[in-house]
Amino acid sequence: MAKVSRALNDGWHFARIGGGDKDVVKDGEWLETTEFPTTVHVELLKAKKIPDPFVGLHEWDVQWIGEAEWAFKTEITVTDEELAAPAADLVFDGLDTFATVLLNGTEILKTENQFISHRVPVQGQLKAGKNELLINFASAFRTGREVEKQHEKLHLWNGDSSRLHVRKAQYNYGWDWGPVLMTVGPWKPIYLETYQLRISDVDIRTQVSEKLDAKVGVHVTLSAAQPAVASVHLKGPDGALLIGQSAMKITESPFSAKFSLSAGVFELWYPVGYGKQPIYTAEIIIADEQGKVLDKKVEKFAFRRARVVQDELIDQEGRTFLFEINNIRVFCGGSNWIPADSFLTTVTPERYRAWLQLLVDGNQNMIRVWGGGIYEADAFYDICDELGILVWQDFMFGCGQYPAYDSFLDSVSLEAEQNVKRLRHHPSVVIFAGNNEDYQVAESYKLDLDYDDEHSDFRKTNFPARHIYERLLPSVVEKFSDIHYHRSSPYSGYGKPTTDKTYGDLHQWNVWHGSQEPWHNWDILAGRFVSEFGMEGYPNIRTVDYWLGGDEKERYPQSSYVYYTQIMQAETLASAYRLWRRNWKGKGREYTAGALVWQINDCWPVTSWAIVDYFLRPKPAYFTIKRELRPFTVGMTRKDRKTFPDELSAATFTIESVLEVWGTNSTLSEKPAKLEVTSFDLHSEWKETFVSQDVVLAPNASTELWKGVVPGQPTRTKLSEVPKTIVVSARLLDSQSGEVLGRYSNWPEPFKFITFPDTKALGLSVEVGTDGESVTLSTAKPIKGIVLDVEGEDVRWDDQAVDLVPGDPQVIKTVGLKGRQVKVRYLGDGTA
Repeated sequence: MAKVSRALNDGWHFARIGGGDKDVVKDGEWLETTEFPTTVHVELLKAKKIPDPFVGLHEWDVQWIGEAEWAFKTEITVTDEELAAPAADLVFDGLDTFATVLLNGTEILKTENQFISHRVPVQGQLKAGKNELLINFASAFRTGREVEKQHEKLHLWNGDSSRLHVRKAQYNYGWDWGPVLMTVGPWKPIYLETYQLRISDVDIRTQVSEKLDAKVGVHVTLSAAQPAVASVHLKGPDGALLIGQSAMKITESPFSAKFSLSAGVFELWYPVGYGKQPIYTAEIIIADEQGKVLDKKVEKFAFRRARVVQDELIDQEGRTFLFEINNIRVFCGGSNWIPADSFLTTVTPERYRAWLQLLVDGNQNMIRVWGGGIYEADAFYDICDELGILVWQDFMFGCGQYPAYDSFLDSVSLEAEQNVKRLRHHPSVVIFAGNNEDYQVAESYKLDLDYDDEHSDFRKTNFPARHIYERLLPSVVEKFSDIHYHRSSPYSGYGKPTTDKTYGDLHQWNVWHGSQEPWHNWDILAGRFVSEFGMEGYPNIRTVDYWLGGDEKERYPQSSYVYYTQIMQAETLASAYRLWRRNWKGKGREYTAGALVWQINDCWPVTSWAIVDYFLRPKPAYFTIKRELRPFTVGMTRKDRKTFPDELSAATFTIESVLEVWGTNSTLSEKPAKLEVTSFDLHSEWKETFVSQDVVLAPNASTELWKGVVPGQPTRTKLSEVPKTIVVSARLLDSQSGEVLGRYSNWPEPFKFITFPDTKALGLSVEVGTDGESVTLSTAKPIKGIVLDVEGEDVRWDDQAVDLVPGDPQVIKTVGLKGRQVKVRYLGDGTA
C-alpha cells in the first residue's frame, strides 16, 4: 500500500490542568482552538480571556500562563483501511516543550526539546473509530528550575538562568529587546501516517568543483530493508528531466544514485545581485516488485559552490573571513534575524516573504538566524533560496554557560542531527555557527578557556559546553552535510579571543555600549566580518501608538525624541556600512568582508535595534543602509590633521580638515563614472565644485578616488577658532547616461554643535507629483535628515533620512500617498 499522511488539524480543545489563574480559565474548562498548530497565548487572546501583552504593561499580566500546566486533546477517527496498514505512526513535528502524550489513555511519548520532532509507532494501539489523543504540557519555566536544582546554576546574559537547561527558544525568557512570554503547546503540525514502506531520509550532496562541473549523490534511507524498485530523477527549474536512474532494484537501505554533470549542463545558484536562483528537484519513487508505488518524495536542491575563505592578507595581519560563491568573493551586507513574533504560530509564509523581500529591496544579501530563537520554518529557507539570500545559521545556544551532562548532550545531538538534515539542501544556507556569544560569556566570567587546547573533552571544566561546540556539533555537521561549521559567533580561531579584529567574525558593540565610541570611529573598530553591531531607534509613531493603547497624551513629550533617535540610528548604521565596505579592496585585501546589522526585525512592537519594526514599517535606518548597499556608492571621511613645527612644540600648530573620497562597485565589471564633489558653506551663499573628474571603479571592490584639504575650511592655528560649517556633497554619475549612481553628503560631526540656519532661509520645496505617488525635494541650502510622513494611513516610502543639497533635487517614490499633503522633519527644523 502507498504511504498516506494525514494532518490532524481538526477538533482540538485545550484546558488548564494545574496552576495559573483560575479566574481566567476554570478547572476542566475545555476550550475549542481556533487554529492548529497553536499555543496557549494565541488561543486565550482570540477568546478575549487575556489582555494583549503587546499593549501597555500587559506582558506582566499574563506571566501566570507560563507557570501553569495545560492540555490539548482531539479525537482521531481511524478507518479500517488505516487500521489494516502494516505500519502506522503518529508524527509530532514540534511540541513546546515538556509534554506527555497519551493515546487512548496510554502514554506513548515524553518530550523535553522544542526543536525535536518525534515519530511514534502506534499500529498496535489504534482502534477502529474514535481514538483520543491527549497532550499534557508541564510548565517549561517551573520544570527548568527543577532541572537547574538537580544540576547547577550557571552564568548567562538575559533571562532566567534555568533557560540554560531547557531546549526551548531562549528569547521566550526575555531579552533586552523582547518580552518574557513563555509559550506552550503543539506549535508544529501533527500527522497520522500509514504505510508499508516509507522513505525516511533523503541526503542530496552536490559537489561543484572549482571548474564548476558537479557530482551529485542522492542517498536514500528506507524505513525497512526489503526488496523494492526505486527511481531517482533530477529535474530542472522548468520541471524537465535533467538526469536520472529508473527501475533500480534495491534490497538494502540506504542506497545511492550518483551522477556527474559537466559545467554548462546545469545552472548555478547565485546570491541576489550576482546571478539567478534556479531551484532543482530530486524526485524519488519507491515501488514494490509489481510496480505499485509505496512512497514518493520530492526534495528541492540547487547547484552552487560555497566556501568560507580564511586566507592570509596583503599588508595587514590576520586572515580573511569571507564567503565565496561559485568562485566569486561576495561582500555580505545584511542583517541579523530574531523570531518574527513572540507567538511563532502566527508567522505565516506571507509574513516571512514580506520580511525577506524587505531585506532584498534594501540591497541586502545575507541574513543571520540568531542562536537565541528557533531553527526557522521551512518557508523561511525556501524564500531565501528563491530570493538569493545567503543564510548564516546559528545553533540554538545564546549568551550562556550551557551544561553538558549526558541527558542534555543526547537531546542536543538529536536536535542538531534533525535540523542539519532539514536545512542541508537549501543553497541559501552557507554556514552553521555553534552558538551566539557563549565564548564571550566564558571570557567575561573568566571560565576555563585555553584557546590553544584542541584536544580536551572539556566536560569536566567550568565551560563544559565547549564539548558541544568543538566536539558534538562539528561532528554532526560533518556527518550529515557539506556546510561550513564555525564554532561560535563571534569566534576568531587561531588561538585568539573573540574580540580580535584580525581573525574570524566580530560582534562590535563599542558604539552602543562598551567603550561607547563615536560612530565615525567605525573604521578603526572594523573586523574581518562584523556579524553584529547596532544602534537603537524608536519605531514609527503609529507603532508607538499601538503599545500606548491609543492614549496619545502619553506620546507628546517624546514626539521629537522619536525623530532624533531615528536619525541617530540611521546615521550610525549607514556610517558603519560605508566605512566597512571601503575595506573590501579586492582579492587579498578583503579587510572587512561583511557587516550584519543587529537587527532587521522585532518580535513585538517596541523600541529596539531593529531597522524595521514589528508591523514591517521600515525605520529611516533601513533606507540609509539601502543606499550604502547599492551596487555603486560614494563615501567620504573628514578628519582634522594637526601639524606641529617640530616635535618639541605643543602650543604652535596648524589644523587642516582632510577629506578622503572613495567609491564602491559590487558588480563584476569595471564601471566608468564621473565624480563630482562640491563644498557648501551652511551660513553663506558660498559653494565650490572642486572635483569633477572621470573615474573607473574597480570590479567587486572599493576604489580610492580623491584626497585633499576641504575647500572653504580655513586652516586653524588655535583651538578656540570655530571651524566653518562646511557641507561636502559627492555624487557618482554614470559616464553614459548621467544617471546618479550614488550620492553622499558629509556634514561636520557631532551634529549637536551645528548652528542650523533659520528654516525660512533654506528654500526647501516639497512637491507632490501629479501622479500622487511621488515627492520631489529641492533646496537652496543643505538640509540634513529629511523624514517624510503624512496624517492617517501610513505610506510605503522609497527613501527616507534624505540629505539634500542645492542643485541636486531628489524624487521619492511612494505607494499609498494618494496625493496627500506631506509633513517634513529635518535637523534644525525648530521642533525640538
